[in-house]
Amino acid sequence: MAYDEALAERVRACLARESGGGLTERAMFGGLGFMLNGNMAVGLRGDELMVRVGPDRVGEAVAHQHARQSYMGERPMKGFILVAPEGLVSEEDLDDWVRQGVEFAHSLPPKR
Repeated sequence: MAYDEALAERVRACLARESGGGLTERAMFGGLGFMLNGNMAVGLRGDELMVRVGPDRVGEAVAHQHARQSYMGERPMKGFILVAPEGLVSEEDLDDWVRQGVEFAHSLPPKR
């Protein structure tokens, strides 16, 4: 599955404001993952943004109109949601979703 390169550039711009280093990109889930210290923060699947909000925040996240639970096949991905393009129109909305993924990734111990 390809991913939306324009969205990738917008996400990179959001992440450029992230301090502390440790930011990498990796092909994953048929798209692109943005990792902080080895932990996925956000990713792209087609034209949607995958956000790692953590298991405790999925319910709150999917309450937003354009967000839904992320699945791998038929199994829900614990702690991950997808945001449709309609929920990413403004830079403020995109930045908010990216920030949530960054916050969760920073709550995890670094991977080696």
